[in-house]
Amino acid sequence: MAYLKEELQSLLKKQGILPSKGLGQNFLIDSGAINKIVLAIGAQKTDTVVEVGPGLGVLTRELVKSAKKVIAVEKDRNMIKILEEEYGKLRNLEIINSDILKWVPEQKDYILAGNIPFYLTAHVIRNFLETEKQPKEIIFIIQKEVAQRICAKPPKMSILSVSVQFYADPKIISYIPKGSFWPQPKVDSAIIKITARAGKNVYADTFFKIIKAGFSQPRKQLLNNLAKGLKLDKDEVKSWLEKNNLSPTQRAETLTINDWQKLVATIE
Repeated sequence: MAYLKEELQSLLKKQGILPSKGLGQNFLIDSGAINKIVLAIGAQKTDTVVEVGPGLGVLTRELVKSAKKVIAVEKDRNMIKILEEEYGKLRNLEIINSDILKWVPEQKDYILAGNIPFYLTAHVIRNFLETEKQPKEIIFIIQKEVAQRICAKPPKMSILSVSVQFYADPKIISYIPKGSFWPQPKVDSAIIKITARAGKNVYADTFFKIIKAGFSQPRKQLLNNLAKGLKLDKDEVKSWLEKNNLSPTQRAETLTINDWQKLVATIE
């Protein structure tokens, strides 16, 4: 780890810059962790990998060895300068200076990957799962607690876990200690793999309207939340829940994805 840390510090020193706290820059300095995410991505010679926030390129330079093409999307112009100087001549690497939340992919069936800032996690995952040009897989290094929330099952569901699991199947591959990063963050991380399901769900708008209402006050009963959030009569909501073998006194966190889908299919 010491060698990689020194290498990254040298690159930054040469440009006279420091890691940006505002952009959540915590660079991987553990070759073991880098190998783990490369294996999890599993890019083949036919794959295009879109890397979110490549930073100083420690993951980028490994991905270009196995992928057909790597598209590195980086918001920080300082990082762009370093990436272009260090890796700009690689024929299967395209470096793009853009905010990943505003960047639109030109193709489908790519792999979305990266060590992403914690504050971006939910926004990036939701954005790319909802786009027409959806990735076939998402492999991210994210905050351990957030990864666990995404993969949760009843009775520990949240609006985040339901939102992701509506579109995809998430799985934690392994955990990475905070000491594997520089500067060192306050929390441990996890490698999460999110495998998208093919096809656009035509009920998405209704689905998210219902779960938003259901989770509006997570500690309150489903009956009250749905009635208030959807502006429906309580007796009507009670009948709707019971028709789907759900108790009006249940909380949203206890429902499965299948339960929510049944509610969507039977709302009148």
